[in-house]
Amino acid sequence: MFKRLYHEWFRPAGLSLLLLLTVISLAGVFQFGLPEIAFAQGDGGGTAPPKQEPLLTWIIASLGWLYLIVFLSLSFTLVALFVMNVLMLRRSKVVPLELVDQFEAHLDEKEYQEAYELAKMDESFLGQVLSAGLGKLSAGYAQAIEAMQEVGEEEDMKIEHRLSYMALIGTLAPMIGLFGTVHGMIDSFRKIAGSDTAPKPKELAEGISKALFTTLAGLLIAIPAIGAFTILKNRASRLVLEVGILSEGLMSRFQGVGKDKKSA
Repeated sequence: MFKRLYHEWFRPAGLSLLLLLTVISLAGVFQFGLPEIAFAQGDGGGTAPPKQEPLLTWIIASLGWLYLIVFLSLSFTLVALFVMNVLMLRRSKVVPLELVDQFEAHLDEKEYQEAYELAKMDESFLGQVLSAGLGKLSAGYAQAIEAMQEVGEEEDMKIEHRLSYMALIGTLAPMIGLFGTVHGMIDSFRKIAGSDTAPKPKELAEGISKALFTTLAGLLIAIPAIGAFTILKNRASRLVLEVGILSEGLMSRFQGVGKDKKSA
């Protein structure tokens, strides 16, 4: 019981909490800035250094509204996809143990119609596979297994389709960051080439800041996206394998159905 609760609730909740804490930590760094160290002036005087603008304001100004909207959209989409996939990959949604017990109990009592209706009413991965197998059992055991495999491949494709968007974000984010890097460096060199005198450091810093912050933003999105995709992909593969083992084990008692018809 405790093991099942761990797989269904505590483990997905732990992953969600870890992602939430990461976002909160990064937001705290951006909001309050890095600790500043005051250096003494060269003449030994106590003149205070000029006040710097907050880090968050600097980041927004460096990225620009276009890159900011793009990266925020990718971030919100990634969090939504992560939560959706965690909820969809719960054991109760893929391999509900209650369905296995009730289905096997109906088979033991030779209540095949009740077993079929039970599986048909269940919306889980396993329920769809078992209902497909029992629905084709009248044509033979081989046809039932084939129908189960077809439904299993279809449901597996749906899971991979939902997970693939996380991998897509993990691929696009650093590419957009690299695009911003090139964009920022072009802006800096354009100011150098278009000026007869040496440009001010602040003017060059604008383009360099854009280049660095777009790269940073892309990596901050891509790293958790790839990590979450890998974790959820492994969990999905394990659950799909468990569905195949359980479904074939439950249907194994009907192996002689097609053979009996052929011998007759």
